[in-house]
Amino acid sequence: MQATADSTKMDCVWSNWKSQAIDLLYWRDIKQTGIVFGSCLLLLFSLTQFSVVSVVAYLALATLSATISFRIYKSVLQAVQKTDEGHPFKAYLELEITLSQEQIQKYTDCLQFYVNNTLKELRRLFLVQDLVDSLKFAVLMWLLTYVGALFNGLTLLLMAVVSMFTLPVVYVKHQAQIDQYLGLVRTHINAVVAKIQAKIPGAKRHTE
Repeated sequence: MQATADSTKMDCVWSNWKSQAIDLLYWRDIKQTGIVFGSCLLLLFSLTQFSVVSVVAYLALATLSATISFRIYKSVLQAVQKTDEGHPFKAYLELEITLSQEQIQKYTDCLQFYVNNTLKELRRLFLVQDLVDSLKFAVLMWLLTYVGALFNGLTLLLMAVVSMFTLPVVYVKHQAQIDQYLGLVRTHINAVVAKIQAKIPGAKRHTE
């Protein structure tokens, strides 16, 4: 019963995150997506020019400059107008931001679930449980050596973020044409894989 409850909890958490991510990536709330996308780009561009320590320090200074300036402005305004509105950030200071034990446990369980699945998959690939899958993984790693020689990690991350916020929208607008080309590519790849499997003794045959 406990395992079933944990599984249901993980499904609910994943469903909630997935729904929020889809709303962001498909620009269903343009303002919210624009803020997230712009913030990510600004952060990544900053990291290409400065160290992580410098970026964190500059962000903290910029935030403090804004909040301190606003606090002084409101204090002067209250003194001039002789009002008693109190601290301008009082509502935010009184917000409860601590995580409950249940929330911590929920996110810990979710992280543990994905870490365990990743470790199992890596063990399966590196110990060659399925020869064809391990060969595919080896080809992917070999291709990544060339990608790594051309781009650094930050550049790849920047490209990934831009792709995440642009490709889903492009796919929705041109879904029929893209599906047609992807179908042709998938058919060609499956044919090549089938030929390789036929020549490798003991290779597991996949049916797709």
